[in-house]
Amino acid sequence: MIHKTFLTRPEGTIVRVTFTLPASLQADRIFLVGDFNDWNTTSHPFARDAEGNWIFVLELEPGRAYQFRYWSDGQWLNDGDADAYVINRYGTDNFVVITDPLFRRHDDGG
Repeated sequence: MIHKTFLTRPEGTIVRVTFTLPASLQADRIFLVGDFNDWNTTSHPFARDAEGNWIFVLELEPGRAYQFRYWSDGQWLNDGDADAYVINRYGTDNFVVITDPLFRRHDDGG
C-alpha cells in the first residue's frame, strides 16, 4: 500500500509517502530504490512495524512523478498499488508514485 500525506510547512509543501508491504512477505531485508536516491539498492531500508508489516516513509517534492522499485534479497519485487507503471530499459516495469495533490488514480473496477 502507498499512502500520501500533503504537509504544509513554512518552507513549502512536502509529500510524506508511506510505503507498506505485508507482514506475510518473507524477506531478510527490503529496500526502496528509485530515482529519488539514484537507484541505490541499500540506502533506504524498510523496517518492521508492530504488526510485522514492512514500512518505509519518504518525504518528496509535490507535483512530480517518481519511479521506484523494491529490492529484496537479490531480486526485484512488484507493487500493484503504484500510481502508474513504465517500462524501463531492461524490459521490466518501474513503478511510479505521483505527488500531485490533484492526481486521482484511475480504477476501472476490473
